[in-house]
Amino acid sequence: AQLQESGPGLVKPSQTLSLTCAVSGDSITSPGYYWSWIRQPPGEDLEWLGYIAYSGSVYYSPVFSSRVSISRDTSKNQFTLRLFAVTPEDTAVYYCNAATVDDPWGYWGQRTQVNVSS
Repeated sequence: AQLQESGPGLVKPSQTLSLTCAVSGDSITSPGYYWSWIRQPPGEDLEWLGYIAYSGSVYYSPVFSSRVSISRDTSKNQFTLRLFAVTPEDTAVYYCNAATVDDPWGYWGQRTQVNVSS
């Protein structure tokens, strides 16, 4: 699978960060795939925000569950991250990822820098 993120690189505090990951080479409904959003703030480790499974079920990290939403558009073969009420601490490089149980590292998007600033 090939993954391509898109979305604004600058978001103002208190607004909603929205990123979309367009998938090619595989269907997002292919059995066994889990489509995740992951980020890396400056100087910190990778943080997993959540996934939407091939079945459409979602699971969010407890750290972000109160303000994250992941959805999909099967007609466009893409999935979307929304992170609500952002603060400057949400500034990070964001990645979309496709993984399976057999390949947990999987495929990664090219990375998208998102800055939260007024």
